[in-house]
Amino acid sequence: MSAIFWAKPPTSPPPLLVLPGEPQSAKRARTFVRGELCKVPSMPGGHIEDVELVVSELVGNAVRYGTEPDDFLAVSVVDTGSGTRVEVRDPVRRHPRHRPASTERQRGRGLFILDAPCPGRWGAYDTPFGKAVWAEVAR
Repeated sequence: MSAIFWAKPPTSPPPLLVLPGEPQSAKRARTFVRGELCKVPSMPGGHIEDVELVVSELVGNAVRYGTEPDDFLAVSVVDTGSGTRVEVRDPVRRHPRHRPASTERQRGRGLFILDAPCPGRWGAYDTPFGKAVWAEVAR
């Protein structure tokens, strides 16, 4: 019988927070992200604030467009070494899309906000029970 040796030990799943699909969940998600990132040595405060902004937008969009009453969403956060990846899962398969900029609409600016700290580093993919929207904030 031979032993198995890992070049790099397996990692545990990323920290995950399950929240109800309600507006107050954005605040809980920011608190969760801040708590997780404060565990990382030498994490710049400005970076944490950028990640909080991103998770707030992702959760806000998930609540508004990806949940119905009594639905839940999930937030995960991972330090990648060069940045932080945040992912929000919700039960609706409709992916976010850019809309033309408008001063007349009250909504539709969230993806422009994501583009500031995450230019070209966000997207969405289908999951078995909905979708995941992710964004990576570089340090």
